[in-house]
Amino acid sequence: MLDIEEFKKKLDKKSRLMGIDPGKKRIGVAISDENKKIATPYTTIVKKNYSDFLIEIKKIFFENNIKGIIIGNPINMDGSPSASSQSAKDLAINLSKDITKNITLWDERLSSEGAFNLSSNLDVNVSKKVQKLDENAAQFILQGALDYLTKNNT
Repeated sequence: MLDIEEFKKKLDKKSRLMGIDPGKKRIGVAISDENKKIATPYTTIVKKNYSDFLIEIKKIFFENNIKGIIIGNPINMDGSPSASSQSAKDLAINLSKDITKNITLWDERLSSEGAFNLSSNLDVNVSKKVQKLDENAAQFILQGALDYLTKNNT
């Protein structure tokens, strides 16, 4: 697992990234365009066990030519680690062993709320918003990281 600056150095000019909103059962996935400008919600994976989850993530990773993974780190509002922060870190460590070393954590405070509020501006019913919440939260996380990664390049 890398810090965000090390992660940035390992990226090619054109490379797609994956954003993950980790949860105990539902894991949101988003992917970026190769210019690292726009994050798009991709899917939500219902996690039964790690090996099935790994198969699904690997498939998305290789089919979309992903070059790095950004995992949401659910820290507390005061910046301290939350109970779920260790799970996010463990996921990052496991995926760095099983898929790629190019993985970093990104502060995901308010990502679910932001994703829900963003979809509130669209003409989408509440049940559809909740159904897409995880992948929209992954998009929110990934877009925040993309904005940071490309801020000096524009």
